[in-house]
Formats: sequence, C-alpha cells, structure tokens
Amino acid sequence: MSSVKVRAVYRAAKVAGREAPYDNLTLKIYYPCRYGDSFEERDTGFVPPDPSRSPLPVVVIMPGVNISHESYGWVARRLAKAGFAALTYSWVTVEIADRISVSPGVQIDRLTRQGYGQDPSCPALPAIMEELQRVQSDGLLAGHLDLDHIVLGGHSAGGSMALLNANKEWFPNLCGAFAYAAHTAGNLQLGWEEGSFMPIADNLPLLMLGGSRDGVIAASSHRYRDGEHESATSPIERSFREGVPGDGGGRHLLIVEGANHFSFVWPQDKSTGRPYLDGKAEGSGRRVRKHLGKAIVHFCRHACRGDAHAAAALQRLCSPDHPLTAVAEHK
Repeated sequence: MSSVKVRAVYRAAKVAGREAPYDNLTLKIYYPCRYGDSFEERDTGFVPPDPSRSPLPVVVIMPGVNISHESYGWVARRLAKAGFAALTYSWVTVEIADRISVSPGVQIDRLTRQGYGQDPSCPALPAIMEELQRVQSDGLLAGHLDLDHIVLGGHSAGGSMALLNANKEWFPNLCGAFAYAAHTAGNLQLGWEEGSFMPIADNLPLLMLGGSRDGVIAASSHRYRDGEHESATSPIERSFREGVPGDGGGRHLLIVEGANHFSFVWPQDKSTGRPYLDGKAEGSGRRVRKHLGKAIVHFCRHACRGDAHAAAALQRLCSPDHPLTAVAEHK
C-alpha cells in the first residue's frame, strides 16, 4: 500500500436554503492515481486516477467544529491508498450559538426531542451527495467512483453527524459509518431528558472510536447531564450500549488507551477549536493514528466490499487483548 500514489482534486457545492456567503462547501477528494509523466500532467498538475483501482467506494469525512479539513488529510490519504475516494470538506457558516464557524453542518431543530429522527440533521450531506453525482459524470474522476457504496465518517461534532445521519432510508447508497470522539447524548437545552441518548438507525455497520484521555467530552458534560462531570469516555460507551440497536452484527466500539480528543487531528492547529480542554495524550501520537487508520480502512473494506479478511483484521484490532485497547465491545 505504501507504493500507491495519492492525489486530490477540489470541488465546490452549494447548500440549499442557505444565504450567501454561508452557502458554499469546499470539497477535497483524495484518490489513488497513476502518474504517466504526460505533457498534460506536467503542465496542469492534474494526474488521472489509477484505472486498475476503479471503481472507488467513497468515504465522506466530516470535520469537528473549527477544525480544518486538512487536519483529516492523514486518514484520507490512508483510505485513498487502500482504494477509496476520500472526501474532506470545509463549510464556514453561521449555525451553533449564531457564531461564524467551520462546521460539519448541524441543523439544530432536527436534533430536538420532538424533531429528531424525521429527516437528516446535516444540511451539508445532500449537497455533497449531489456534487458526487456531478464528479462521477464530469471531470478527472468521471466514471471512477462507486456511488453505490458510501461510508460516512467524522470527528467530534462531525462524528456525531455521521452517526445520527447514517440511515439508508435517507441515503440509500450508504453502507456504513464510523466516528472518533463522538456520541449521541441528548442535549438538555434541546428538550432531551438527562441521561438520554439519541438512537442510531439499525440498518448499517458502525465503528465507534474514542480515546481514554478525552478531556473535551468530559468538560462538555453539562450539556447532557446536571451535576458532576462525566468520565472521558462514558458518553461514547453509553451511546454504543444504549443508542445502537443490539445483535445486528458489524458494530464495534473501541476506546484507545492514552489517546485524547484531538489524537485524530494532525497536524493540530491550536488557534481554533477547544484543544485547551483536552486531556494530555500518552504514548506515541503516530502509533495511535496508525492504529486508528488501520481500523477505519478494515471497517470500510468490510462495509463496502464484504471483505472477510478485513473483518477478521478489524476484530483483532478491536480486541480487549490489544495493547492499545482501553475498552472494546461488539454487537
């Protein structure tokens, strides 16, 4: 996989119902390429995809609030080397608390106790799905995407949006979802009772990841419960146990020992977001990212292609006996 070359193309998409200038998404799609040293490649910088790897299943990586989409390039490149088209995106918009932020896209009224579960809660996703159709029909990647197999993934708020919108009734071409440092605890201000968890649809495989040193989730517990702080991983673990329907197969929880909220972000820009709340990570960040990247690739291979070897490899990575495992569960 290390010999596979990766390139990326940029696209733009409009979000329906939003006013300019806060209606524009910037997309970056990573893919495995085949450099031919042609005049056009040398002249333009556009390198075609490797046709031997096509068609490419698509992984949409949804960002945390005020985190650059470039900080997820490390996992997008790993996915591209493994034979996927990995899409990251940036959306500067006015959304949460009426502040201008980079956001994965969050429609608050669809996350209330009364409004949840009726329609998608991420307005960026329909725009991304429509643009992927255009990418498939026009441009460098035309004809090289497998739009019947799409995985949603994300970090922090983006991870929550991936989990809460992973529903084949809304997006029939989805085949799985993963999230790091994300949960589905109901916000008290949105009408949810303390200790409640928004249910996740039961029609897709899931991979829920987190870090044992996550200080951001612990410091945000006032949104979901009164009184003392939650532990670093309790909302993630309870989301899996209480929000994910049981015994459907293909659902995994993995809490990585020593990782924190921003272990999924590299390189890290501490001028935005809330890294000042995070716990101190322990061990090698590179080792943790490699471990997470392997788990995500194996999950996507199994979810998109039914790869039995990938499923077995994922089970080994998510084993309670693995040295990086703090918590591991399966359904």
